[in-house]
Amino acid sequence: MKTTTRVVVIGGGVVGASVLYHLTKLGWSDVMLVERAELTSGSTWHAAGGFHTLNGDTNMAALQGYTINLYRELEQITGLSCGLHHVGGLTLADTDERLDQLKAERAKHRYMGLETEILGVDEVIARAPIINPDGIKGALFDPLDGHLDPSGTTLAYAKAARMGGATIETHCMVRETTQRPDGTWDVVTDKGTIHTEHVVNAGGLWAREVAAMAGIYAPLHPMEHQYLVTDDIPEIYERASEHPHVIDPGGESYLRQEGRGLCIGFYEKPCRAWAIDGTPWSFGAELLPDDFDKIEDSIAFAYKRFPILERAGVKRVIHGPFTFAPDGNPLIGPIPGLQGYWSACGVMAGFSQGGGVGLMLAQWMIHGECERNTAAFDVARFGDWISPGYTRPKVIENYQTRFSVSYPNEEKPAARPHRTTPMHDIFDRMGAVWGHQYGLEVVNYFARGDEPRYETPSFRRSNAFAATAREVAAVRGGVGINEIHNFGKYRVTGAGARAWLDRIMAGRIPRPGRLSLTPMLSPAGRIIGDFTVSCLAEDRFQLTASYGTQAYHLRWFLQNLDDGVSVENISDRRTGFQLAGPKARAVLAACTRTDISDMAFLDVRELVVGQVNTLVQRVSYTGDLGFEIYCDPMDQRQLWATLWQAGQPHGMAPFGMRAMMSLRLDKAFGSWGREYSPDYTAAETGLDRFIAFKKTADFIGRAAAEAERASPPERTAVVFAVDAGDADVNAYEPVWVDGKVVGFCTSGGYSHHTQTSVALALIPRALLRDGLQAEIEILGEMRKARLLTEPLFDADGARMRGDGSGIGNAPAFVAPTPNSPRINLS
Repeated sequence: MKTTTRVVVIGGGVVGASVLYHLTKLGWSDVMLVERAELTSGSTWHAAGGFHTLNGDTNMAALQGYTINLYRELEQITGLSCGLHHVGGLTLADTDERLDQLKAERAKHRYMGLETEILGVDEVIARAPIINPDGIKGALFDPLDGHLDPSGTTLAYAKAARMGGATIETHCMVRETTQRPDGTWDVVTDKGTIHTEHVVNAGGLWAREVAAMAGIYAPLHPMEHQYLVTDDIPEIYERASEHPHVIDPGGESYLRQEGRGLCIGFYEKPCRAWAIDGTPWSFGAELLPDDFDKIEDSIAFAYKRFPILERAGVKRVIHGPFTFAPDGNPLIGPIPGLQGYWSACGVMAGFSQGGGVGLMLAQWMIHGECERNTAAFDVARFGDWISPGYTRPKVIENYQTRFSVSYPNEEKPAARPHRTTPMHDIFDRMGAVWGHQYGLEVVNYFARGDEPRYETPSFRRSNAFAATAREVAAVRGGVGINEIHNFGKYRVTGAGARAWLDRIMAGRIPRPGRLSLTPMLSPAGRIIGDFTVSCLAEDRFQLTASYGTQAYHLRWFLQNLDDGVSVENISDRRTGFQLAGPKARAVLAACTRTDISDMAFLDVRELVVGQVNTLVQRVSYTGDLGFEIYCDPMDQRQLWATLWQAGQPHGMAPFGMRAMMSLRLDKAFGSWGREYSPDYTAAETGLDRFIAFKKTADFIGRAAAEAERASPPERTAVVFAVDAGDADVNAYEPVWVDGKVVGFCTSGGYSHHTQTSVALALIPRALLRDGLQAEIEILGEMRKARLLTEPLFDADGARMRGDGSGIGNAPAFVAPTPNSPRINLS
């Protein structure tokens, strides 16, 4: 056995084999896979083997498309069969809400190049006559759906990897993974020790145990999963062509042809977690005992939807465990804070996602970044606060709702509340309707009187609409207050802090007492952060960004850290409030003995507010006159009492995130994860106006940004007013011009202040012209849209930058013209 190699992949299932193959495909041949038993052991061998492209996240859908298209290539490379059956697939809709979801997915597919279609009931029955059409309203058909041979496919990955120079060692049990002082690793096995630069945990059912060897908690949990294979069915084997896949979300089931019969599996509500305290090392190529009791209701529903099942005998039952992350997506990428350790776990849909996952991880390891946004599957999307006690109920919830309608405004309840601030009980008594981000409870809006304390999940305007309008009016008409706990916050100190920030951030680093807005770029020029940088002293800075990207951003900071610089994540050690609206200055002035009349837009000051030492920043995401006031969490309730009392004469009202996201539309401000993400570059989104091209620092991504400055990208960000009905743009709706799909929406919603439905979108730069008319497809309906060339509110920036008198006016929005084609979303 080899004792030295560049990469050791632990685990010989489909994911580990895919990672190994893609490493060789991208040029690393000195790579090795170790497997404690045979290849395909674990959950791979008993998988149903289905594959499909449907996924609510567009990047995951694209990776699934890549995976499916890769199988023919694998067969050509290796001469082995993957057992491919491209039969197409139907996802049924038995409610209007489910049909809305499928229409939304079909709309996304238009600009992704996926040839799916919405079918009526007659078309559904024509393709799948075994379906009982009672209650069916339509279906989504995807011609790429199909199934394969799990073992054959895994062996094809492995052979292709060997052909590229990789080594595979089976019957090789890993006992320890120990990091050396230089950051490299010793992988101790029962056949000897392997010294390696990189370890990849592709342990599947044993990923938790493998991670624990390195002192890591992997937020995963196995679930029992059961499917049945029937005896021969004449209606199936007498068909001229193979029966298409059918997903019946209402019945929590998936169905496909298996030989001369059918295979049907279930995601039942009375599900069971497996191996709660750890997967036994002795577990191998075996199954769990049959358990028909837990799928009794699912089978009864299936008999109604597919009546021929009631006449078919059961040939065999497959009941085995699969591993899930709390949100059902894979855990891929470098473990934050641990050099050379990579996760390739939680890929429960291995034959839909395994190829794409392997490609992304190989790109990440070799090139330092992926070609796609990793947010949906990055292992860093869960912080160090997560625990097995949180993971298990979230995994169960995900399993139970795997086929449920996924709404854009849905807030799932399991394992909540988990993390709260000192304001939680106060806001709860005020009628807070809660959402959550990164485990933290966040107010979405405040219900009053007999209004329900629950937002109805919907693709259309929800019961939060009136409350959101009320909170927006309070901000624009007077003053609103909301909590700013859900910002990621970092303290950067040291003699080299300014020079380091100049290299890490693409924008200008401010002088003491000021703040600046800046993108953070990857080497390829993609947006990996949208930051506020506050200079408290020459050697002391505070950074703020999205709360949900803490581990992601801190990992990047530490990977690129310079000597003489210290970076701390203080996200939960600094909290506070935002005051916003034309009376915000009056409220703050009443709470401090310091004169703030001269506090200009983008100023930063350390003030005593009431009894509390605070850091106050003159900025607001609402696009209005506003202040962010940061304090120690232990002081937050005292700060609240001071601000709330001072605000009452001015009619101050609390507001939540639903109002915040409406207010930002008035100024066409972009949002992290929507307009600003690694999917896009600064020049595409308008963030390039915050890049300090004149500074001498060779900031990360500079070459790519300079290239786009010299030759602008083909697409650009724009804003539309939409003639919407009862549904507004959410994200990824296609934009049509002259009967063709030319772009897509990044986000949108309803501007309550201006009573306008707004869409932020990316379209070809060449199409920009005054008076541009377009159509946006919302839930299958074409809605007229007109290009906006200035913000709907405070077009000259007087209120945001000044005190209401016009001081500090500057345009917040650049209108498109033939000579100046960029629309700025910030």
